[in-house]
Amino acid sequence: MDCASELVYVVGDDTRVREALAALLRANGRDVQIFDSGEAFLDTPHHNVVACLIVDMRMPGMNGLEVQKLVGMDSSIPVIFITGRGDVPSAVLAMKSGAVDFLTKPLDEDALIRAVEVALATAHVLRKEAEEAAMLQALYRSLTPREQELLPLLASGLLNKQAAAILGITEYTVQVHRGNIMRKMQAGSFATLVRQASKLQLETSP
Repeated sequence: MDCASELVYVVGDDTRVREALAALLRANGRDVQIFDSGEAFLDTPHHNVVACLIVDMRMPGMNGLEVQKLVGMDSSIPVIFITGRGDVPSAVLAMKSGAVDFLTKPLDEDALIRAVEVALATAHVLRKEAEEAAMLQALYRSLTPREQELLPLLASGLLNKQAAAILGITEYTVQVHRGNIMRKMQAGSFATLVRQASKLQLETSP
């Protein structure tokens, strides 16, 4: 995996811990950006790279869980929590919210490096899924309004004549639209079209 295309964000109010983490990560070939608060991290535009976030659970102002919630609203950056306390309720909440790991201080360096590797691998998967979703949305937007209306009907398993009756058009017109939909959606089979409709979360109940 190409580390040059990856970035690790470190967020925490303890300067000593931030600098130690950054030094450890850089020694392991990682590019690092550090922030002294959740607010500073969220206020900074993030590079268009594969990234993960290491954040201290307890900080003045915005805590780690609040940072995780706001990050998850508009990005897919996997989160690793660190804390000086064995805060089990917070750990459970963090993991339920999708955290990759929850590490206690003093940090085990090997465990941290492994967690970062898992987080960045997850980030690559999330990035690929986001790119595929964006491409699928673009294909869907290329359909005409009538084709967008017809797609969920076809994906629900309705026959051409049934879809035609619902839309008040001829069966032949449905056949033409169906061919156009398959072509524009780049669906090599009807099964693929059904899966695409599912990923688009289109209503597929007859």
